[in-house]
Amino acid sequence: MTAAFLVATVGGLGRLPIAPGTWGSAAAALAAWPIVAFGGTPALLVATAVLTPIAVWAAGHHGATLGIQDPSEIVIDEVVGQWLALLTVPPTLTWFVVAFLLFRLLDIVKPWPIGWADRRIGGGIGVVADDAFAGVIAALVLWLVVEVTG
Repeated sequence: MTAAFLVATVGGLGRLPIAPGTWGSAAAALAAWPIVAFGGTPALLVATAVLTPIAVWAAGHHGATLGIQDPSEIVIDEVVGQWLALLTVPPTLTWFVVAFLLFRLLDIVKPWPIGWADRRIGGGIGVVADDAFAGVIAALVLWLVVEVTG
């Protein structure tokens, strides 16, 4: 197993036969919890910023190795997107679940610009970009909901 495989599949999690993206997002939310608990939202932002270029490299390299642009076993992009979605919610179980569900919905349905990025941007950047767009959109929607609901 290569480093790119381990990172791209989040330690092999992406090889689960059913809903690997959902499992990747769930693992991301679980991993975010201690990051936020110990360092707050700024620590999650830094972790996301550090992880993103690593995710682009791993997704691009592993996809090229397989000869497939965006195989379902690459789930590191879900980690990046899920962490982005979690940036604007309070660190509670309820908000983490809501962020998880909204991110998954956006990632599956792929409204514009998510679907555009999925179809038009290639390589590792393209693999990560659609999930990053989904994460940012989820974060913005959740920020508005948190602000409105107080």
